Order: sequence, then structure tokens, then C-alpha cells
Amino acid sequence: MYSFLEQSSLILQEAGKVGQIDPNVMQLLEAPQRVISFRIPLKMDDGSFRVFDAHRVRYNDALGPTRDGTRISPELDLDEVKALALIMSVKHAAGKIPAGGGKGGIAADPKALSGREFEALCRGYMRHLHSSGSAYDVPGADVGTNLQTMSWMLDEFESIHNRHEPTAVNDKPPILGGTLGGYEATGSGVFEVFEEAAREIGLEIEGARVAIQGFGQVGAVAAQCFFTAGCKVIAISDSRGGVFSENGIDVPTLIEHKQTTGQVLGLEGTHGVTNEELIACDCDVLVPAALQGVITSDNAVHVKARLVVEAANAPTTMEADRILAEKGVTVVPDVLANAGSVHLCQMERTQGLYDNYWDEATINQFRRERLSGGFHAALNTAARYQVTSARIGAWINALKRMEEAIKMRGWC
Repeated sequence: MYSFLEQSSLILQEAGKVGQIDPNVMQLLEAPQRVISFRIPLKMDDGSFRVFDAHRVRYNDALGPTRDGTRISPELDLDEVKALALIMSVKHAAGKIPAGGGKGGIAADPKALSGREFEALCRGYMRHLHSSGSAYDVPGADVGTNLQTMSWMLDEFESIHNRHEPTAVNDKPPILGGTLGGYEATGSGVFEVFEEAAREIGLEIEGARVAIQGFGQVGAVAAQCFFTAGCKVIAISDSRGGVFSENGIDVPTLIEHKQTTGQVLGLEGTHGVTNEELIACDCDVLVPAALQGVITSDNAVHVKARLVVEAANAPTTMEADRILAEKGVTVVPDVLANAGSVHLCQMERTQGLYDNYWDEATINQFRRERLSGGFHAALNTAARYQVTSARIGAWINALKRMEEAIKMRGWC
């Protein structure tokens, strides 16, 4: 059975070994520094009473306040939150962001709640999250949360503390001190890192055949970027199924189709395809943009793409990673490919602290520069340690920064 936390821990151990990280540091990083779990009571609209389990994990704060990620989904459990917090620590450190990794969430189905119930649940989460704030721990958005939920959470925090503190919550709307470019940050960043990787392997972007597994916010924005750049997007799937067209899919039309029907299936000029068929389809670029653990040892052998760009967190298992490397497939790992949002959150924090907000062109330029820098730094480190994996290169860079901060603080 796939274990997100176990897979993340395996990458941590391998990167620590290859990068020759101090064993004492590795011992500290084997588990989160702080974990809180709590229960949120909620009176439902029909007069009934329910209790929702919730968590917040602060994995390591040697580099600065822990930040980001509030996931609300029915299947959420503590191990998933721990794994996500570890990955967030690596994203921040690999991107040279002065922040630790945090993640949290509630085991609930937002679609099963009324607007009032959902707002009450989000506010309840902030009331129970006693140890938070811009200098300590900053919640952000993730699956199941958005601009509105983060607005409720910010308002609840400020009401509790009787002060305005826009930097206490990330991923809020600009009217409340958020930043421009938030919706597009991750999906656009996926494409920008793809551009760098394509140049590295000599892949012509114009006409490149692309398959995208996952058509939520990230997948849809990335698909639009690929389409606009002249790539041929031949396959796209969502939770209900996928569509395929040898001649390419008109992405703007598909976006309109999904807005109307709620799914990608049924688009004129395409035929249905399963997720497994999509992963194995004849393409140049495969973009897993949905959930973790979708490329495994069972289906990695069937991947035909030259380049896998991980828009989702941990979509590829360690064993699948090895199989892809043996096949000569280049993998752009999640901590590099989908890091656009963490760079945007850092820019949101900077703007909020200075009370000086930038235009979208400036934000996009900074994001591209930082994503490009992180990607090439990972490649250089991988080459220096004589490994082919950009994933290990990125994790080594992150662990080196955390190691230095931990030792300077005298923790070990």
C-alpha cells in the first residue's frame, strides 16, 4: 500500500546520505518538531452536531517561521499532513526562502457543507490554532481552500488578537493584503520550469506533445500555458475521466466545456481515456497534476514521455523514479516544478510587511527568476554529487541550508 509519509522519508534519507548531511541533523529531521491535533465542534444547519478532526504540523523552523498549506478533504489524516510539511520545508529551503515548512488541515468535505457551515469550520480551525502569526506559523491555502476561506481565517485571527496583521495568513485576496498573480502562480510556474528543462534536454517546445493528468486550478493554468506556447496538448484528465485527441485539444474550449458540464469528458472531437492510458500515452511531456503516488513501479515502465514535470506533490514513487531514470526519462520534481506558489507566498509576505504592493509583471518576473535559479541549482548539485536525479539535487540543497541553520542555532 502506498504511504505518502514513507515515500517522503525515503527521499529524505537518500538525499541525506548522498549529500553527507550530519547524522545529528538527519536525526532531528526524521520527524516534525511540533505536531498539534484537535477537534472542531460544529452545529449544522439542520440542528445536528458534528466534530471534525484537524491538524497542524510545523516540520522545522530553523530557517524561519513555518508557512503555508491548509488542506480540507475527507480523507485527510495526520501522516499526510506530516509528509506535506516535510515537502514544504524542502521547497522553502531549496528555493532559498527564509521559512520553515508547515502544513495543516481538516478532515472534511467542503462540498457537503453549506456556506455557513464551511465558514464556521474555517473560523473554528483558526480559533483552535492558538500558536500562529506572521513571526511563528502562517497558514496558507491548499486543496479545499481558496481566497474566501483564507479571508475568513485572517478575519478570525485578527478578531482574536484585536489587531490587523495581514501577514498572519497567506493566499488571501489583494483587497485584504494579498498579492496579484496568486491564482496562476503554481500552474504558470510549472510551465516556466518545463521551459528550462526542455532546453536542457534539447526538446523543441513548439509542437511538443503534452499529456496532463489533473485539470484543477494548477492543471488548467498549466494546460493554457502549454497551449499558448504552441505545444500540442493531446490528453487531459480530471477525477471523472480523461479525453484524448491525436490532433491536439483546444484548451480554452475545454475550460469552457468543464465550466459548463463539470467534467472534461464529452468534449467534441475527443475520445475518452483512463488515467492509466493517459500516463502511458505516446507523448513528449507528462504532467501529473492531481494527487500523490500516481506513477508507480507498476506503470512507470509504460511511460513514453521524455520529460515528466511534477505539478502535484509527490506523484512519483521512489521505485518509479529509478525506473524512469533507467529509461532515460527526465523528471522535474515537485519541489522545483510546483514551487511557484511558495515563491508567491514569500512575495506576499514581503509586500505585506512593507505595505508596498507590486504590479503583476514584477511578480511574474521574480517568480520566473527564482524558479529558474532553483532548477539550475538542483542540476548543478546533482552533477557535483554524481547523481542523475534533479530531485536528489534539490533535496540536498535544501538539507544543506537547513543543516547550516540548525548548527548555527546550536541545536546539534
